[in-house]
Order: sequence, then C-alpha cells, then structure tokens
Amino acid sequence: MAQWLYRIVPSRSEMVADATPEEQRIVGEHFAYLVELRDRGVLVLAGRTQETEGTFGITIFEADDEPAARAVMNADPAVAAGVFVASLHPYRIAVARDGLAG
Repeated sequence: MAQWLYRIVPSRSEMVADATPEEQRIVGEHFAYLVELRDRGVLVLAGRTQETEGTFGITIFEADDEPAARAVMNADPAVAAGVFVASLHPYRIAVARDGLAG
C-alpha cells in the first residue's frame, strides 16, 4: 500500500487564534476523523505546527492509489466544510523510529 500526505492550512488565517464556535465544532470532527483513520489502520501520523501565523498540519496515511487517497483527504470534515484547504502529495517515509514506518 502506498503512503500519502495531505497538508492542510486554515482557510481563514485568524482561525487559529480566534476560531468561531462552528469552526471549533468542525475541527473537533476533523480530530475524530483522524482518530477513526488511526483505529482503522489507515493513519500513520498527523499533527500541526505550533505557530499562530503560518501554521499548517500534515496527515500521513496509506491508500491503494491516488483516487483512494484523494477520497480520504476529501472525507476529512474540515476539508469538506472548507475550514481547511488541503493539498495531496505522494509520500514515502524513509527513516522512522521502530514501529512508525510501515
């Protein structure tokens, strides 16, 4: 199975420091989606930078091909709702701690 990375950035730059209640709800759904991917064995890792300005997140996961990877990315509730703008990239972990790379 191939590895993929999707990179997300907030669609509204002020969101990180001043999220609306609706954005907070959707980001909660995003987090639950990532946990679901992990529990299904799809997710390798996910996280975000800790800056207030210029922050971005990455999700590294496995999918059979680009259409399947794009479906995983587009099913992310925050991507689907337009809270995050996402870009998909083929990826391969080259070096990792034991147990992290597939």
